[in-house]
Amino acid sequence: MFDKRKEKTELANTASEPASGTKNFNRGGTAMIGPSIVVNGTITGEENLVVEGTVEGTIDLPKNDLTIGESGRVTANLSAKVIRVDGLVKGDITGGENVVISDTGRVQGNIVAPRVTLQDGAKFKGSIDMDPGSGKAQPTPSKTDNPSERAGANQSPQDAG
Repeated sequence: MFDKRKEKTELANTASEPASGTKNFNRGGTAMIGPSIVVNGTITGEENLVVEGTVEGTIDLPKNDLTIGESGRVTANLSAKVIRVDGLVKGDITGGENVVISDTGRVQGNIVAPRVTLQDGAKFKGSIDMDPGSGKAQPTPSKTDNPSERAGANQSPQDAG
């Protein structure tokens, strides 16, 4: 009925595994800034981040996902692969792949990303650039941009005849 050896083996196996909420922290999982935490400064890293607290400064996670939770209050410039805003962000947002402002999200700042989603109810004030790689638009050639025409235009009346 009670197999002590089996119980010891099961306890040893579960003791070596971290709790479910922290299971992936050491393997590039997800870190969290809790609701009562206040951070002033620059945040960088190699794992996903969920912000439920207050951050002032910069968050730079170019290879990872960033979520600003409903209780998150961020006054910072954000840069991440995928950014989801469920709370409040005051600052510019740069998404490598996608930026999503949910129905509870509020953003005051500019967004640069190839894909941007504003869900029904989202509040946004700023500009959106969804073609950041193109740079400035190329001017269309005019008549004087043709080298052969320019050569003729530069000739004096004596050279033309």
